[in-house]
Amino acid sequence: MRFHEYGGIEVLRVEEVPRLVPGPAQVLVEVRAAGIQPGEAHIREGAPHARRPATFASGQGSDLAGVVVECGPHVRGFRVGDEVLGFTHRRAGHAQYVLVDDVHLVSRPAGLPREVAGALYVAGTTACAGVFAVDPGPEDTVVVSGAAGGVGSLAVQLARLRGATVIGLASEPHHAWLEKHGVLPVTCGPGTAERIREASGGRVDAFIDTIGEGYAALAVELGVRPARIDTIRDGKAATEIGAPTYGEGAAASAVVLGELARLAARCRPEVPIARTHPPEAVQEAFRALERRHTHGKIVLRP
Repeated sequence: MRFHEYGGIEVLRVEEVPRLVPGPAQVLVEVRAAGIQPGEAHIREGAPHARRPATFASGQGSDLAGVVVECGPHVRGFRVGDEVLGFTHRRAGHAQYVLVDDVHLVSRPAGLPREVAGALYVAGTTACAGVFAVDPGPEDTVVVSGAAGGVGSLAVQLARLRGATVIGLASEPHHAWLEKHGVLPVTCGPGTAERIREASGGRVDAFIDTIGEGYAALAVELGVRPARIDTIRDGKAATEIGAPTYGEGAAASAVVLGELARLAARCRPEVPIARTHPPEAVQEAFRALERRHTHGKIVLRP
């Protein structure tokens, strides 16, 4: 999947390129599942150009799961035929074959579906970083915005595993899933602050914001200390109030991914898969993502 200029979904192309050869500590993975992220759409549109300009033709994608087909001579711990999951920082995950540094791979646990494995890295490590940032415990009430999305659906479960009371902001069609996972659902939209106060009994200790749109300011309005507000989508608000912006990069390691994979293999947390698309339907996959309101992850699967 490549694009030759910044733009909308229409600039994405499926192209044939030469198969790559692993370097000394690299593994060539035949991809069987690859998640898509909102951040990839922002990169394609040119939003981070000033900080991280694209080199055209540019690929995209970081999450992946698949089968090892070739190893470099210095690779240890993996061999041809192994089922793996991992990540790449080279904007290259949406491809038939991907070169991955061996330190960015882990073995796929038995019982972990490929589509879950291929969608775990960005959403999972971002959720881990957010929960780590606000450090919830059994005495805390935590609010998560975008609680049914790719990151939010994992963050609410990880906070519950720490024993916290969790309030999840989501549209009504997702309330039953949140309740099933021990989360108090609250409808987002006008009157959200009042509904949160009612659900929490008037006390909110921490806030994980996965979608921006003023939720960091809402957390302050609810009386949450800035040190316990984490936002992955509103850096400007975080700077103004002094809140952390811990996201994927704060937990970007194979160690964290491996532990998440082991937990997810036991559905603790459950990783919801909203839908899958064949790679040639990548444009439709991103259209579904940009409609927002999906529950969980969208995955490319050959």
